[in-house]
Amino acid sequence: MTARPSDELAQMILSVIALIPQGKVASYGQVARLAGLPRHARLVGRVLRDMDESSDLPWYRVINSHGKISVHRLDEHGMNIQTAKLIQEGIAVIGDKVNLKLYQWDGITQ
Repeated sequence: MTARPSDELAQMILSVIALIPQGKVASYGQVARLAGLPRHARLVGRVLRDMDESSDLPWYRVINSHGKISVHRLDEHGMNIQTAKLIQEGIAVIGDKVNLKLYQWDGITQ
């Protein structure tokens, strides 16, 4: 049994995810750093895993530090949901990777 992150830590992480602009992605580690939780990338993953599926937060904009899609949920057509959502925003996904040089968020909000 794994411990659930505190509501306060989860809220810190979710508030950063809410800031990722359309057409950009951030890594788990980047989200953790911006939330004031350096070296807690796995915690970001746990918060995302436990997030309510009906949430309108852009969870799909969070990928791993190599630009790879980590979520493997499929829609009714067999397409990776995260990949489909990123493509809808104009982010090129080749295989299961995103070019971080082109699409990584700089962490600055407009």
